[in-house]
Amino acid sequence: MRTPTRRTVLGSALAAAGTGLLTACSSGSMKGMDHGSMDRGPASGTGSPAAAPAGYLTPNGPEVAAAEARRNPGPERKVALTATETTLDLGGRTVRSWAYGDRLPGQEVRATVGDTLAVTLANHLPQPTSLHWHGLALRNDMDGVPGLTQADVKPGASFEYRFALSHPGTYWFHPHSGVQQDRGLYAPLIVEDPKEPLAYDKEWVVVLDDWVDGIDGSTPDAVLAELAKGMGGMGGMGGMDHSGGSGHDMSSMPGHDMSGMPGRGSAPGGGGPSRMLMGAQSPLLGGDAGDVAYPFHLVNGKLAAAPETFTAKPGDRIRIRLVNAGGDTAYRVALGGHELTVTHTDGFPVEPATTQALLLGMGERYDVLVTAKDGVFPLTALAEGKNATALAVLRTGGGAAPDASVRPAELDGRLLTAGQLKADPGVRLPAKAPDRTVKLELTGGMAKADWAFNGRAYDPAQRYPVAAGERVRLEFRNSTAMWHPVHLHGHSFALPGDGPRKDTAIVLPGTTLAVDFDADNPGLWMVHCHNVYHAETGMMTVLGYQA
Repeated sequence: MRTPTRRTVLGSALAAAGTGLLTACSSGSMKGMDHGSMDRGPASGTGSPAAAPAGYLTPNGPEVAAAEARRNPGPERKVALTATETTLDLGGRTVRSWAYGDRLPGQEVRATVGDTLAVTLANHLPQPTSLHWHGLALRNDMDGVPGLTQADVKPGASFEYRFALSHPGTYWFHPHSGVQQDRGLYAPLIVEDPKEPLAYDKEWVVVLDDWVDGIDGSTPDAVLAELAKGMGGMGGMGGMDHSGGSGHDMSSMPGHDMSGMPGRGSAPGGGGPSRMLMGAQSPLLGGDAGDVAYPFHLVNGKLAAAPETFTAKPGDRIRIRLVNAGGDTAYRVALGGHELTVTHTDGFPVEPATTQALLLGMGERYDVLVTAKDGVFPLTALAEGKNATALAVLRTGGGAAPDASVRPAELDGRLLTAGQLKADPGVRLPAKAPDRTVKLELTGGMAKADWAFNGRAYDPAQRYPVAAGERVRLEFRNSTAMWHPVHLHGHSFALPGDGPRKDTAIVLPGTTLAVDFDADNPGLWMVHCHNVYHAETGMMTVLGYQA
């Protein structure tokens, strides 16, 4: 069988789009489109890129090619990835899931800034898939969003992602197809700086994840099916949502408790027990901590009962690259007996700041430096508001490994969030008034599973216009009763007041966050909540560069 190449698949798809043959871009035709057999409502579609409304650039247009040429693509770094069904060992517990090869996380990809990354993805899954390069400012037709920037990679087919790496940092990749990211389909991407200014002896890449796939019959698709039904039909639930004060206050509901545990029933239509989470509360997150009761939390694919151990010598300076690859969980992270010096967030340097604990929303990354003490120390990731932890171990000397339930005092000590950081002067955006403000109200709730921006569920044909060269302000106003980690594709934005450069930022309930970016990467770019279940039930939209 002949396997289509990236160029034939994308070329034919865009040609079809150009002749108006695609119908998936209308809001009506998007409803019910999915990546399998489940009706996911008005979220992401499949198939070819949406036909562009008049006046917008296309993902593979000449402007995109010109922007890529300005990145001066350098030596080629070739990688082969196979997305496949496999058995994964979580550390004494095996599960069937989907992953890149037979590893969890997938094999780390490491390259150097200026390289051309050439990744061939072979799809051995029973569903179409894709690869999104989270945090990278790359060419638009390689961004990996089926129905917007590329065609699906069908089962049995392959696709070559090829783009220049323009900025060093800690990144990761995952599908942008349904809720596949909440399986084992993720891996870190480290872009090294040949002029690295930091001095350190060792490097430890730490990927955090919440896990449900293959546990007692559960799958992320079944979780989405349960959540997408909303809670309006449940006894005593009429009118409750995330836009009022009631939130998830289910204390009077039969079958649910208030300690961050799931209901006692089964997921509707099968697919394991109910995974709908009730009563998970966190002051750090402004109240409601999450929607999904995950049975496990992992560090580098391992359960706390069988943690990964990283070895070093006393006095070693260790760079820890932290990635939150979770679907619905924020993690509070601390290393027992140590302070953390934050040096980067989302790939960009910050003025160094020392803390005892860090809060990471889904999709966020932080780089920290630690000077290792002598002994055995827990690196603990508390599932914020969910009464569970993940664990890894730093060992520099003798001693017993920490217990799986260990909770280092640093978790409750001085905590740092992104808004407290300042960008390194070398990466600050020059002071400039915005040329355009795009107002995005975060709306909806769990009662009807109607998460959206500005009350409108995702439609790939709906675009918020921007123009090349503009300073754009995104104004996120969260009118829901839940926190959301918002992610912008293809760009980094600056938090207010010389704040850090980021691509993912937490917006707490009842607050407004205004961030600025320079429109310097043409194309069609997603903005979405990086809670995969919020995104797939509608909290996604598109910024479109005007032609």
